[in-house]
Amino acid sequence: MEAHFNIAAWVNPSTIYEVNIRQYTPEGTFSAFENHIPRLKDMGVTVLWLMPITPISEKLMKGSLGSYYACSSYTKINPAFGNEADLSNLIRCAHDHDMKVIIDWVANHTGANHEWMDNHPDWFTRDAAGNFMERNGWEDVVDLNYDNKEMRAALIGAMQYWVRNFNIDGFRCDMAHLVPLDFWQAARTNCDIIKPLFWLAECENANYHPTFDASYAWDWMHVSEKLNHGQVGINEVYNVLEAYVHYPSGALKLFFTSNHDENSWNGTEYEKYGIAAKPWAVFTHTWKGLPLIYSGQELPNHQRLQFFDKDCIAWGNEPALHHFYKILSRCRKQYPALINGATYNLPTQSNRVMAYLRYDANQVLLIVLNMSNEIQKISFSHELLVGEFINVFSGLVFSFDKEVSFELMPGDHFIYVK
Repeated sequence: MEAHFNIAAWVNPSTIYEVNIRQYTPEGTFSAFENHIPRLKDMGVTVLWLMPITPISEKLMKGSLGSYYACSSYTKINPAFGNEADLSNLIRCAHDHDMKVIIDWVANHTGANHEWMDNHPDWFTRDAAGNFMERNGWEDVVDLNYDNKEMRAALIGAMQYWVRNFNIDGFRCDMAHLVPLDFWQAARTNCDIIKPLFWLAECENANYHPTFDASYAWDWMHVSEKLNHGQVGINEVYNVLEAYVHYPSGALKLFFTSNHDENSWNGTEYEKYGIAAKPWAVFTHTWKGLPLIYSGQELPNHQRLQFFDKDCIAWGNEPALHHFYKILSRCRKQYPALINGATYNLPTQSNRVMAYLRYDANQVLLIVLNMSNEIQKISFSHELLVGEFINVFSGLVFSFDKEVSFELMPGDHFIYVK
């Protein structure tokens, strides 16, 4: 029988921010990052996702610092980031600012040298000769053996350790689809007993709901890139989004224009989207689901951050997009229609413009996004588009009377609210 999990009340209106501790400050520590929490609070962030906080295996280490995702222990802290008190202080500071903290959990594999290996070699996958092995082509890690019940119990115990001892608020589960779903069900059952947690899966598999509250919108991200390269039109984007509507009830998708993998390996959002980077950011905050902002996107960041070596984010003056993201997150708090309202796609006669309504009994929001490098003339009509609407970016008021026409400049992005 499938377990039934309740989503924590604070999850739906969340704005999630991924924290790359190593690259965030010259110091690369929990304590140095903590100084940024008031700024992120002002920007509207409500959930901090910390990339893995565990120590990194030195065996087969990549680059000078290794991969966050190749741990040598599940219950220790990476000494480069600080100590237990530093992490506790960071989490307490976040909670004092009404933010939640989730940690990255890598359950598919460990680093090539992990503290379990000496005493429990059978907790890992091994070949016929008894050598540790890995199935996905990552040279610096070894896969765990999910046929071993003791390993499963130890891993769940490690997850509970962080909830009990550090009062974390959830897990972002790395490569969740590579791990058996019944493990995640057991993990959630045993961790949610301590407190209601948020569970985010790095996977695009409807079967992993409702064990997980949210999962990655990879398919949307890939089709949005294809749109930018002129390989598909806006209808193909809508088709992917329509598929998400058929996920289990309550399932949320995580939308993003960047994250640690995308930025380091596939390029910044400006490499991927060009002038459409900001319109797509507006989309991630106004479509039904959860938005993710990656460390430094508020700068804006045009830098691919090195993954295995020190490469500090170039914080200069006040981040230029702070106010942009602040408006987007404020909309999610002010207008429940963006969280739970209905969605209606407006036909624009353009292959590169998205226009849609998010509405409920009390509110109507019109979102118009020009994803192209060209001026786009569009028009559409809807009976909800009547009366005075405010442009949330400019504050200007417009009067609509069902028929609406726009001449959109390249990269234009509008949110109108009634």
